Amino acid sequence: MAEISRAHLVDACRYFDSWVAFRRHAERVPGVQAAVLHGEDVVLSTAHGVSSVATDEPLTDRHLFRIASHSKTFTATAIMQLVEGGRVRLDDTVGQWISDLAESSISSVTVRELVSHAGGLTRDGADGDFWQLYRSFPDRSELLRVAGDDAAVLERNERFKYSNIGFSLLGVIIEAASGRPYNAYVAEHIVGRLGLSDTGPEFDPSRASEFAGGHSALAYAEARIPIDHVDTAAMAAATGFYSTASDLVRYTSAHFEHDVRLLGDDAKRQMQHAAWDVDGTETSYGLGFAIATIGDRRVLGHGGGYPGHITRTFFDPVDRLSVSVFTNAIDGPALAWATAAIRLIDLAAREGGGERRPAAELAPYCGRYASLWGVYDIVDLGGRLYQLDPTVADPVMSPTRLEVIDERTLRIASTPGYGSRGERISYEFADDGSVTSVRAGSGTTALPIEAFRAALRGRGRVGLGDPIRP
Repeated sequence: MAEISRAHLVDACRYFDSWVAFRRHAERVPGVQAAVLHGEDVVLSTAHGVSSVATDEPLTDRHLFRIASHSKTFTATAIMQLVEGGRVRLDDTVGQWISDLAESSISSVTVRELVSHAGGLTRDGADGDFWQLYRSFPDRSELLRVAGDDAAVLERNERFKYSNIGFSLLGVIIEAASGRPYNAYVAEHIVGRLGLSDTGPEFDPSRASEFAGGHSALAYAEARIPIDHVDTAAMAAATGFYSTASDLVRYTSAHFEHDVRLLGDDAKRQMQHAAWDVDGTETSYGLGFAIATIGDRRVLGHGGGYPGHITRTFFDPVDRLSVSVFTNAIDGPALAWATAAIRLIDLAAREGGGERRPAAELAPYCGRYASLWGVYDIVDLGGRLYQLDPTVADPVMSPTRLEVIDERTLRIASTPGYGSRGERISYEFADDGSVTSVRAGSGTTALPIEAFRAALRGRGRVGLGDPIRP
């Protein structure tokens, strides 16, 4: 895998910003917020759409999102801080730390098993309808009741068994070991230490106007309905946090190699080592972090599913790269869009594939074009031109590489399967240098997308000899 250069990364981020805006509109997602960090710098921080369909308030990159199970990474980090400080051992048991559970069926479950989802605990208990706002999230007494009420549904270390109840119990252990409330501990020792002004462990009513609205799904209705924010009470350690995409990529940068702001490298290596394969997926799980491979890149991170918000973060601790994508709908495709960002970055960095050219030479050809058959983008990624399809979830699944022939002509150098390999793409330009039309694959004419949209307005049909054209 090629090393990421800042120039190539900027190219990929510029296109990703355009692509995710297109995808948001196409998939009818109210809003998306995204950020990319490389090294110590936030290279992209962007937002598209609206915060709420009820008000049409524009979404910004400062709106706060509920990041749900990203909270588990903060909780795991807090546990490892206490391990480093000698106040907790990973082999300590639930019964040692929580006296109310000393005689329960989960008393012998270890801290390590909780933080790696290996304790065999129930996910949310027999009544998880707090996730639908039927009632409030469990308080401490209800959490301990659920945990003590035959919460062991599988044998310990039988398999990966995701459990919000288990991670909520880690919050109780952090309180017992630190002598401070969970929210106060993580606010001081993680959020405060990194100076993350837009991140916190629980919904903050004093900042209610800053939170992006949440929305229902389109799978069961024609229109989205706003969903209220609620406090997650004793389950904050599993699902309570809020943040912005730019704050979250800054947080994950503290988990890069040799960064000691939160933890030493030994503790980070333990967290980032795969403890369990996640059945039915191509991913694994460490201590509080999910682990995946995107192309040739090994990444860590987490997703978050909160009523009305779906979020996803990936980071590469070796190449010091982090991507976060937040959506404000319960069916938001944050995972697919964060994956696309990584794949675009790697395509821009990819070695081989022809000569790299200066951006000024390639800029005249770039744009989003539409014909009766659909939409395609011609984009400069790392000094090479590609034709990509923004209408699919993975924009680099079948990239078509283009070569410059002259100031008005490109050649399709490589393309998958049934594409027009070896054929030419010809451009027509206006006097001001803007593209008026492109004749590409199959010799069909496309227009800049805004011109095509304008040509469609008011039409009742398309007929022979009456094509869509300016």
